Amino acid sequence: MAAACAAVVVPALAGAAEVGSLEAKVETARGEAGELAAGLRAAQGELTAARERAAAAGAREERLSGLLGEGERRAAQLAGKVERAENRLAAERRRLRRARRALASRLVAIYESGTPSGVDVLLGSSDFDELTTRGDYLAQIEEFDSALAHRVEQVRDDVRDGLDRVVELKKAAEAHNARLAAARSEISAVRLEAESAAADLRSVAAAREASLATLKSRIGTWVAEIEAAEAASRAAAEAEVGRWLGGPYSIPSYIVLCESGGDYGAVNPSSGAGGAYQILPSTWSLYGGRGAPQDAPKEEQDRIAAEIWADSGGGAWVCAG
Repeated sequence: MAAACAAVVVPALAGAAEVGSLEAKVETARGEAGELAAGLRAAQGELTAARERAAAAGAREERLSGLLGEGERRAAQLAGKVERAENRLAAERRRLRRARRALASRLVAIYESGTPSGVDVLLGSSDFDELTTRGDYLAQIEEFDSALAHRVEQVRDDVRDGLDRVVELKKAAEAHNARLAAARSEISAVRLEAESAAADLRSVAAAREASLATLKSRIGTWVAEIEAAEAASRAAAEAEVGRWLGGPYSIPSYIVLCESGGDYGAVNPSSGAGGAYQILPSTWSLYGGRGAPQDAPKEEQDRIAAEIWADSGGGAWVCAG
């Protein structure tokens, strides 16, 4: 700090009070810049977290919506199966009623006229052909009666099976509809979560932008004061402010303060970006850097940052705004 103060050359035209005021502001300026930069980095972390929450909530809602759509199609299929099973059951019940009526009619006929026995057929036949004919007729009657009774039993079993099938399908449909209702409720909750995350994102982004604007304004004020007090050029004044803030840096000071607080040894544990300029290892290697950015000397970091700025401008840094 003392070196930075000693580097300020005040022209003879500046009064003693002005010089003292400017020197007193150096330490205050660094403190303000450090606080603003810390706030910016915290806001940047909150912004990243808010973006991740919003993205996760959006992805979850999209996934649940897809599952809900598929579930609704499945529910429609189940409803169709229930309807078809109920129609088949109704048809089987009609068949059962018809079969029972036929069986009842046959039983009444047997009760009223009786069923001829083999002895009756034998005694009532005048010759062998008539006996054969009557015997065949009797066998057919017995076969028909047996088939009719069996048919009634089969239709009754079909009705019972159909009823069981309808009950099972209805249970499956009710369970599926309950899951759909739960999914719809979950989607509503997720949507609220996504909206809340989006609101947080907007709030954090606004706070970050406000802090960034404040930092840029402060630096601009300090540059203007040095420029006026020293009758120095704008570039010289900016370089002087850069030294106050731990530089000078090869890109605007407010970006460096926002990215790392001016710490040449800083490392972002989540992205791996390092150094005062928070350069990604892949970008560092692309521009000829060796090792990790945060391990390189200041001059090397400044040089590579200047090349990145020349190629991409502020677009290479999130804090460029």
